[in-house]
Amino acid sequence: MVGTVKKDKAMWHRLVEPMGFLFGPMAQEAIRQGVALPFQNSTAAFTAVLLIEGDSASGPVPVGAVPHAWLPVMQRLVSPVPDAGLPAGPLVMGILNTTPDSFSCAGQHYHAGSALQAAEQMVRDGAGVLDIGGESTRPGAAVVSPQQEWERVGPVLEGLRQSMPDVPLSVDTRNSLVMERALAAGARVINDVSALGHDPAALPLLAKQQCGVVLMHMRGTPQTMEQHTHYTDVACDVVRELGQRVEAAVEAGIARERLMVDPGFGFAKTQEQNVVLLRRILLLANLGCRVVCALSRKRMIGTLTGVADPAQRDSGTVAASLMAMPFGNPLLRVHAVASMAQGVRVWQGVQGG
Repeated sequence: MVGTVKKDKAMWHRLVEPMGFLFGPMAQEAIRQGVALPFQNSTAAFTAVLLIEGDSASGPVPVGAVPHAWLPVMQRLVSPVPDAGLPAGPLVMGILNTTPDSFSCAGQHYHAGSALQAAEQMVRDGAGVLDIGGESTRPGAAVVSPQQEWERVGPVLEGLRQSMPDVPLSVDTRNSLVMERALAAGARVINDVSALGHDPAALPLLAKQQCGVVLMHMRGTPQTMEQHTHYTDVACDVVRELGQRVEAAVEAGIARERLMVDPGFGFAKTQEQNVVLLRRILLLANLGCRVVCALSRKRMIGTLTGVADPAQRDSGTVAASLMAMPFGNPLLRVHAVASMAQGVRVWQGVQGG
């Protein structure tokens, strides 16, 4: 294990941060002229980078002037990332919490009937994937047993599999018992807020499956995470710590092509750190995985807008979530699907070319 940690740290010692973005026809012309490079799965291009080594960063460097020794790291930004078994392009991921105590819409979908109705509306509104959760992970949330979690999630998952067999379903859980039962019931994605670090049985279980896997960044647990907010550089630290979880999953036998990453907004981050992390979200391109952006109705949106009621933060959620669109194939995890889907269409119409 010690050797693995050293290897992982060395792998992510160097990071490249893309800058100077162009979109649509302008991006294609800049690529043709050799003054920009294509960015992963998108129609965007970047013209400059910051070269980050350890705790030190260069000033902006034009893409044509990057030293030869950095070209393998630069390749991370250019290479397309796998779709992790989901439809290509940007996807709106509808949140379906079956908990009585989530920070937003608490208890609204606690009963299977209301959850199924809400899910069907989300799909009509443009959701490309649904994420079902049975355990609240808000700060200080009460812990529930895996069996209790499954009793909340199971009926909804099984009902959706019957009523909407073609819609990809994700289950938001950190417990292997729920993972195993959910996959047997037809889930295509496991979304783990602990990046497969909570339950020792999760890694070997998922290594035997073919599902997509979301690794989210969090320090501590939902009960203790607010005590773990010291970072040297929050954006670089999150990317490097997620990188170590990516390598742990690959070493355990989970194909890299199945992995997605979520920077964990609101989990072990202060308001200021959340803002910096969002501003620099494209640094996640270094990991070579599809990105999940989960900002919906969070406290950071409320603080930025002065809106205390989480249910009234959907406009801010759309604005913040669109920061991930340059990736080309992000998953935008939201409560209000219709407004997010509309925002994606406008962004594509203007910037997608």
